[in-house]
Amino acid sequence: MKSRYLGRDKSIHDNRNNDQKKKTAVLLTNLGTPSAPTAAALRTYLREFLSDPRVVEIPRLLWMIILHGVILRVRPKKSAKLYQSIWTDAGSPLMVISEQIKSNVAKSLHATNEDVVVDLAMRYGKPAISDALNNFQQQGIENIVVLPLYPQYAGPTTGSTFDAVVNEIKKWRWIPSLHFISGYYDHPLYIKALANSIQEHFQAKGKPEKLVLSYHGMPKYFLEKGDPYYCFCHKTTRLLVEELGLTSDEYIMTFQSRFGKAEWLQPYTDATLENLAKEGCQSVAIVSPAFSADCLETLEELVHENKAVFIEAGGKEYHYIPALNDRADHCQLITELVTKQLQ
Repeated sequence: MKSRYLGRDKSIHDNRNNDQKKKTAVLLTNLGTPSAPTAAALRTYLREFLSDPRVVEIPRLLWMIILHGVILRVRPKKSAKLYQSIWTDAGSPLMVISEQIKSNVAKSLHATNEDVVVDLAMRYGKPAISDALNNFQQQGIENIVVLPLYPQYAGPTTGSTFDAVVNEIKKWRWIPSLHFISGYYDHPLYIKALANSIQEHFQAKGKPEKLVLSYHGMPKYFLEKGDPYYCFCHKTTRLLVEELGLTSDEYIMTFQSRFGKAEWLQPYTDATLENLAKEGCQSVAIVSPAFSADCLETLEELVHENKAVFIEAGGKEYHYIPALNDRADHCQLITELVTKQLQ
């Protein structure tokens, strides 16, 4: 008797025909962005983002009361104004840049392997990781390489991405081979791309008195519980300043974007900039090695907020060095990371 399931599964069965060439997919991911710079869109985005236990490690019941009773009533409107200041005609800068990275990497990969499928997803918001993975499933993909675009592993970013991937794939009857790249904080091509971008800025604008390497922050107790992010940031800094040939008094490493009342990783970027200016430092250049693409935390916080802090404290010259974005050397790094897994 013919199985009543055969017709439903026929397309999947056909896609996995043993005579076909093995199919591989690459999924690039980033943190995410609201769909629009509005309070309503921010409320939806922040609800998903701040509900993740990897992001906020406060007892669930207490945190849900705070989140829904206070934060989601106040923060969306404030955040919407910030997003409006960086929004472009093409949409969210993070989304636009990430799409450009995906296109460049896909072009490079297709030059040697036309059968590789390349897609982009966001951990929070759209396009969702689950949607991208389901598209792979429908295409009969047998190997999936996932690369979160965070150089330094952290639980709230890379770890959370792994959660989202596994939570979707564990629902599947048939599990494809999965390769998850958890970071590239010390990869020579990453360090070289960072150094190139900084040297190009120095050549164009002149070398500042101090180079500020500002990484995204996290609560200090994450480090105390074993998150390696802080250590990875320090290694990136060490390798980068060695590549640049900087002395210890020519740079400083800081952490930005703290939220809430808990102690976060220090030194804080804003406080450091204020102190530098008050101590007589007249010129700084600031770069954030933790971000693969420019976003709210760089285009608004570093370009505007922290510049105001430095200038108001007595500083004279402040320059932001953009994230690596879709630079050729950055896309070459990503292509190299993925190619190694494909081989």
